[in-house]
Amino acid sequence: MATPTDQDLTKGPMAGHFRNLAIPAAFGMLFSTLYNVVDVYWAGRLSTEAQAGLAIGFQALFVHITVGIGLGGGLSALISNALGRKDTDGAARLLAQGISFAVIACLLLMGIATFLGPFLITLVSEPGAYRDAGLGYFRWLIFALPGFLIAFGLNGVLQAHGDSRSMQRAMMVAFFANVGLNPLLIFGLPGLWSGMGFNGIALSTILSQTGVMLWLLSRVLRLEIARDLSLRALSPEPAQYRAILEQMAPPTTAFLVMIVSGFVTQFFLKGFGGEAIAAYGVALRIEQILLLPVLGMTGALLPIAGQNYGAEDHDRVREALWFCWKTGWIMCAIAAPILLFGGGLAMGLFTDDPEVIRIGTSYLRVDAFLFPVYMMLFAINSFLQALKRPIWTLWISIYRQGFGIIFFVWLFVSVLGAGVWGVWLGIACAVASGWVLALIVAARLARQLVGGLRG
Repeated sequence: MATPTDQDLTKGPMAGHFRNLAIPAAFGMLFSTLYNVVDVYWAGRLSTEAQAGLAIGFQALFVHITVGIGLGGGLSALISNALGRKDTDGAARLLAQGISFAVIACLLLMGIATFLGPFLITLVSEPGAYRDAGLGYFRWLIFALPGFLIAFGLNGVLQAHGDSRSMQRAMMVAFFANVGLNPLLIFGLPGLWSGMGFNGIALSTILSQTGVMLWLLSRVLRLEIARDLSLRALSPEPAQYRAILEQMAPPTTAFLVMIVSGFVTQFFLKGFGGEAIAAYGVALRIEQILLLPVLGMTGALLPIAGQNYGAEDHDRVREALWFCWKTGWIMCAIAAPILLFGGGLAMGLFTDDPEVIRIGTSYLRVDAFLFPVYMMLFAINSFLQALKRPIWTLWISIYRQGFGIIFFVWLFVSVLGAGVWGVWLGIACAVASGWVLALIVAARLARQLVGGLRG
């Protein structure tokens, strides 16, 4: 029997659909980010080196997690289009193939991560305590990959049905589990067990994220399209795998490019010491918290636009995009001043190192002016994915987070000698120019597929 998670997004008020999808998604991401904030907090209580090791270790893991993020986006686009066409059999087939695809990809990535992760960490760090911390942390985190990758894929299926509450609830429970597990696994129990030290943070992630995956699986199995799911349906079908790959490869690669840009940033920052890397890691967490409403709104655009594009209701596709942009501007107007004037106070919640606070505050001040740009970029990515044209998100990302980051950061740091500020200004130039490119691409494809951005 269908559950309340099966929603028809081709009818009803647009504001209601965005509210029902975006608010739970934002809260889910809030607890996901707070989950990471807890890790940053406890690492900071150990040492600045542990905090820097956490930053580079998780960055190396995220290279592999991008496959799960791409799979979630790809399945959301494919299944939402199928549901918009009322093709429940096709959606059921995509569900089964998506699950088997995720399992196979996960096994392969765990093997690749064993060799690639340590190489990446060594590339962006100097020999010493924070590199050693990052390497040890990453070797444990490899075992969290199934929980991350498969969970992202399952969440894409649920989002296609208009369900963002299941991930929200899972991340709420995971957050509170992490609050208890982190100090327990780091410091142990007095008189009974001395704990695992810094690596206890990694084990906490493994346990809690595996729980998230199992909860989402239980929710997916209650969907109408999972009613006849069998082991035989999980057998790989080349045509279905190819369709999934076509939709997930561009966003996955785009996320990989984003990760590479993160490594490029850390590569330039390592010349300014472990404090600069720790500051960047903490500042990113603060940025992520304030971006959550924007991410919830722009993420909701994908299933809403996807179902309506599948139903060939182009007016509602355009309406969804503009509603997302208008609401996003209001959110940015609230968040930007907080970053601009409250960055130092926020940094002080995670570290008492004055140099880390100073460097992180400088990043957040530049970031305040980029918030509206990020919002429009994220919305365009969801819009292009809903139109089943994800390849353009890849090209935009290659420019913005590949060439743009490398060129502009090199220009400001190595040529103009702007120091740490040069890294932040280089990021700003790359993001702003990438936004212009994204707008041009979105306008062109909208004219071809849905009659323009405004009709």
